[in-house]
Amino acid sequence: MPQTKKTITVPELRARKGKTPIVCLTAYTMPMAKWLDAHVDLLLVGDSLGMVLYGMESTLGVTVEMMLAHTQAVMRGAEHACVITDLPFGSYQESPEAAYRTSARVLAETGAAGVKLEGGEEMAETVSFLTERGIPVLGHVGMMPQSVNAYGGFGARGKTQAEAKKILADGNAIAKAGAFAVVVEGTLEPVARELTARLSVPTIGIGASAACDGQILVSEDLLGLFSGFAPKFVKRYADLGAEVEKATAKYAADVRKRRFPGPEHCFGAKKQKR
Repeated sequence: MPQTKKTITVPELRARKGKTPIVCLTAYTMPMAKWLDAHVDLLLVGDSLGMVLYGMESTLGVTVEMMLAHTQAVMRGAEHACVITDLPFGSYQESPEAAYRTSARVLAETGAAGVKLEGGEEMAETVSFLTERGIPVLGHVGMMPQSVNAYGGFGARGKTQAEAKKILADGNAIAKAGAFAVVVEGTLEPVARELTARLSVPTIGIGASAACDGQILVSEDLLGLFSGFAPKFVKRYADLGAEVEKATAKYAADVRKRRFPGPEHCFGAKKQKR
């Protein structure tokens, strides 16, 4: 019998603290999950799909139903990576009980391994409530996209002593509450480095520090498939968007000049004599 790849578990990721860096990327669809799966440790079904796939200006309009559908799609393509899904804005902040209801539904209906939520000290009680009831939680501190209105826009955090102190306190509170790892986004490098050194669980950086225990990027940013904007912290490893445009232009030209479809692309077509 052929051996199948073993899915990476939450405890395995937590045990990677200070060891081999954790490779993470976002995925929103089954094909993308299949392409990424063999190469990453964690696939995040991020609420960033609202901006990347739906053209929203922020993540605030993403719904639980959207997250359910996309997480189900990713689960069909993932065999090796641990799949974690975002809890969308408004689905968990009201109370620990509300967060539990949303999380339980998401895990039951998708088969994902855990949930991610944003927030620091104010969400510690919720994280504890969830983890004590068997729901793995990935934390998220620093620049938190669901708080974009409170920040007045997207931008790096930790620039002032007060901001840096708050990020350190937030990360510590979430880790102590039971999160298996903490995403650190858009945070000044020294602050992210210090937080990584302080926490007993892995940190996963995005626009943070190479010292983090892992890194994550939006796959469409990495591949050049999203052209809305390019954050400073993104390194593009390909420009597939340009290739899509080139291929589409060739297809359009072939159709307009009746070069496509040819006889080989049609059922029962007779080959034309030359």
